[in-house]
Amino acid sequence: MSIEVGAKLEGKVTGITHFGAFVELPGGVTGLVHISEIADNYVKDVKDHLKIDDVVTVKVINVDKDGKIGLSIRKAVDRPEGERPPRNDRPPRSNDRPFRREDREGGGGQGGGGRGGFDRDRRGGGGNRLTFEDKMSRFLKDSEERISSLKKNTESKRGGRGARRV
Repeated sequence: MSIEVGAKLEGKVTGITHFGAFVELPGGVTGLVHISEIADNYVKDVKDHLKIDDVVTVKVINVDKDGKIGLSIRKAVDRPEGERPPRNDRPPRSNDRPFRREDREGGGGQGGGGRGGFDRDRRGGGGNRLTFEDKMSRFLKDSEERISSLKKNTESKRGGRGARRV
């Protein structure tokens, strides 16, 4: 049986890895459903969604010249026209933070205008938040320290060649 891109087929899960699941298709050929193609929401662990010997409907999304078959479970689901998949249920990362109004208005444009949160920070009303200028000077200081340590390490590894000549 010839496997064509766009075909929807029934298959049986034969293996599960941390990056996806292997599905045996009719005709004895095996394809891979990547973890990103298992469900519309965030999939942290494939084993939470699939088990070995599960029968699933898959859509063929690509067939490589070397015989590798890419499959998708989420694209095999028929949705009415215009309907969007549900939002991503990804757990928040540690550096995620809510969007604040000060971020949008800025306030520290040219001339340090009076609307945003930056003037408030200079007067001490913003707690321990830093102004843009403070953040920039801290960044420049850290950057210069890193560059100087890199130069020192590079020169010592070269044995002094290419460094200053007298």
